[in-house]
Amino acid sequence: MVEAAASPGTTDDAASAYRTSVDLPGGTFRMGNEDGDANAGDAEGPVREVTVAPFAVDAYAVTNARFAAFIAATGHRTDAERFGWSYVFAKFLPGALRKVSPRPDATPWWCGVEGARWDAPEGPGSGLEGRWDHPVVHVSWADAAVFCAWDGGRLPTEAEWEYAARGGLDQARYPWGDELTPGATHRCNIWQGTFPVKNTADDGYAGTAPVYAYPPNDYGLFNVAGNVWEWTADTWHSNRSSRSGLRAMRGGSYLCHASYCNRYRVAARTANTPDSTSGNLGFRVVRAPGGDAARR
Repeated sequence: MVEAAASPGTTDDAASAYRTSVDLPGGTFRMGNEDGDANAGDAEGPVREVTVAPFAVDAYAVTNARFAAFIAATGHRTDAERFGWSYVFAKFLPGALRKVSPRPDATPWWCGVEGARWDAPEGPGSGLEGRWDHPVVHVSWADAAVFCAWDGGRLPTEAEWEYAARGGLDQARYPWGDELTPGATHRCNIWQGTFPVKNTADDGYAGTAPVYAYPPNDYGLFNVAGNVWEWTADTWHSNRSSRSGLRAMRGGSYLCHASYCNRYRVAARTANTPDSTSGNLGFRVVRAPGGDAARR
């Protein structure tokens, strides 16, 4: 079992504290879901046996500190920086910025904020103080893929992601079992209250949480439900969309709520264009077994 690292004292500490990976033996597991919780059209089912080869997976999502080390070493310019804007949840913004930032008709709780990027998550004037151990956000699929290659790994396939997130539990709804709050205890960072009007933050966080928040699953992975969506390597397929070019995402985020998006379940999935960026989208790295030794 991977133990949560102590809260880091410096940025350098944070860059190294959350780089633990877990070797998984691989094997055959039952992937997917087809019960009443499944989102229509998302192709969660049918439940099928899938075999994955052995691999190593990061216990934690990539942190702001790790991403900062990558930027310093490579000079990589993220897609959000190149485009000049990214999506930020409206209630995180001051009124003046919220007023002038455009919103999509279908999801008006998002604002397209000029200057929002990985190191300015809420746009101009925001920063990462106190969030070095939170997951990096505002990263596109392409940004994540470049980071993974630099770090000696790659993005997980959907099968690898689900196998790892299940933690050895067969067909459980969540990484820890079938109850969302066993013993009235919160086990993930999702929306509490009435979406998108009021978030009570009863689980401890209104936005991102540290990558070590909440107990890990039985494989030692932290926050594979809620907190931030995680990019996978796979292109998207579904029952209702034949559009090519989309990439699958897993895990849900701090904005997920049963009333509109119960995709914090382990079998749930969704997709986005590979150049999309937002304040609730990050990733974790997989690599060959024993790959820790080759890491930077």
